[in-house]
Amino acid sequence: MTKKVLNQNAKYVQELINAIEPDFNFSKEPINRMKVFKNNKENSNQDKFGLLKNLREKINSIENCNLKKNSLNLVLGDGDINSSIMLIGETPGEAEESTGHSYQGEIGSLLKKMLSAINIKIEKVYSTYSINFRPPEDRKPTAQEIKRYSIFLKEHISIINPKIVILMGSTAMESVTGLNNRISGERGKWKEIILKNITYPLIITFSPSYLIRFPENKKYSWEDLKKIKQKILDLNIKI
Repeated sequence: MTKKVLNQNAKYVQELINAIEPDFNFSKEPINRMKVFKNNKENSNQDKFGLLKNLREKINSIENCNLKKNSLNLVLGDGDINSSIMLIGETPGEAEESTGHSYQGEIGSLLKKMLSAINIKIEKVYSTYSINFRPPEDRKPTAQEIKRYSIFLKEHISIINPKIVILMGSTAMESVTGLNNRISGERGKWKEIILKNITYPLIITFSPSYLIRFPENKKYSWEDLKKIKQKILDLNIKI
C-alpha cells in the first residue's frame, strides 16, 4: 500500500477559496448616531491627517538621498488611518511609483487575496512601506538607507497607532526590529516593539512580491495569516 502524498499547494488554494466565501454578520443593536461620537472621530481624523501631512513634508525634505533623487513619487500610505492593523512592506515598485499608491498591480491583487483569506478587506487596513521611494532598478536598500528611513517609519507607526503591525519582507523586518537575519528564521513569530511608551505586537512574514517569485512558499504565508487571524480574535479587534 502506498502512502498518498498531499498536494500542499492545492490545499492552500482550497483553504483560500473557502475563506473568501461571503460571511455576513448582522446585529440587532441600534446604530448610535449621536453627534458627539461623529465629532470625536472627525477630530481624530483631522489630527492624524495633519500629522501624516507633516511626516510627508519631513520625508520630502531629505537631502543627499539617491532614493529620493531617482524616484518619481513619494508613496506614503493608503487605507484606513484608524485601522487596528498596519501593514508595512519593503519598497514601492514601478506601479506604485507611477500612481503614488501602495500595493498596485499583481502584487496588490495577491495581497488582497491573502487578506481576504482571513476575512479582511484590503481597504480596512493601513499599508505603507519601510522606505517611501522606489530604489533604482528595484534594488534592495542598503543598511544605511534602511536605518535612515526607519526614523520616519517609526513615527508613522506612532501616528497610525495600530493594535497589530505586520512586517512583510526583510527590509521591513530590519527597519522596525533591527534584525537582519534570514526572514525564514524570523517569520511567523510574534514579537513586540515599544514606541513612545506604547507596545505594539508585530509579526514578520514574506512579502507578496517574494511570493510571486517563489510561490512554493505560500504555504508558510498561509500559516502566518492564520496566526494573524487568531491574534485578531484574541485581542477582540473589530475590522
